[in-house]
Amino acid sequence: MTVQTAAKRRRWRYVAGLLVLAVLLIVGARLAWTWLNPFDERTVDRSQPVLLQSIHDLSRFEAATGSFQVVVDLEKDAPFLPDAVKGSRTLFVGAGNVDAYVDFGSLGKDAVTVNADRTEVTVRLPAAQLEKANLDNKRSYVFAQQRGLLDRVQGFLSSSPENQQELYVLAEKKISEAAVSSDLRARADANTKAMLEGLLKSLGFTKVTISAASAS
Repeated sequence: MTVQTAAKRRRWRYVAGLLVLAVLLIVGARLAWTWLNPFDERTVDRSQPVLLQSIHDLSRFEAATGSFQVVVDLEKDAPFLPDAVKGSRTLFVGAGNVDAYVDFGSLGKDAVTVNADRTEVTVRLPAAQLEKANLDNKRSYVFAQQRGLLDRVQGFLSSSPENQQELYVLAEKKISEAAVSSDLRARADANTKAMLEGLLKSLGFTKVTISAASAS
């Protein structure tokens, strides 16, 4: 082995050692930054235990569910300022469900009549009602948003969720209105009649007559 070859090997070992040292320093620096990063955030759940406030017995039949989706286009502007300075327009996709039910708890004493030999029964049901629209947070989101300069500054300085809340309330209102205009209550009436007819016939009644009040 010549002196020149030995020197080259020593240089390569020196370079390899420096590369390994550099890698160790980089890894160590990243680990140290992870532990000491002053801008790092952590999430601590300090929520209190869930408190059961009340329990209510239910006496109604959940007869149908409607799934709805609406695109809310909400625009706000200032009469004397251009939209680039003051104004906003938000497109919000709201998705949720509305349940239709028949309240058996409101049945009167004369709502069910049975003939003498218990072969025929007549049931008079109240009209189906609609629950409040239930917006699904996982399927509801802001699709697009344009804001003027003042609105962007105000949004940066404020952490208030008021604007988001307004969109959710408006979406729930529109979905509730759509549910009223749909055939959801008629479907609930039909499902309730079919359920009761099958139940009563299984109890031995040969003739079952079921009527529902008209929705107000």
